[in-house]
Amino acid sequence: MKKKIPQFKSEKEEREFWQTHDSTEYVDWKNAKKVKLANLKPSVKTISLRLPEAMLEDLKLLANKRDVPYQSLVKVFLSDRIEQELTTKQKHNESLRRIGHKSAPR
Repeated sequence: MKKKIPQFKSEKEEREFWQTHDSTEYVDWKNAKKVKLANLKPSVKTISLRLPEAMLEDLKLLANKRDVPYQSLVKVFLSDRIEQELTTKQKHNESLRRIGHKSAPR
């Protein structure tokens, strides 16, 4: 029997809870189904990013060739790289677990 998920007073409280608790104790992921939330807009936050002028010009050239705003191209590049890094790290950790390496996160 799985534990009952507590009621949260805020999104912050829920985030803090899940950062310190294992979801497998609360959710039977074997029975989970994939859903697409097509109309869900991700929350965004504006940031300031300082780039060398030459890099910005190169980004603008690449974006122009693809007929997209350069800010959108930066998001695509970042998204691709983040996914690549996370996938690489996950595969590395799985390899370490397979060989029984003690420093692999569990």
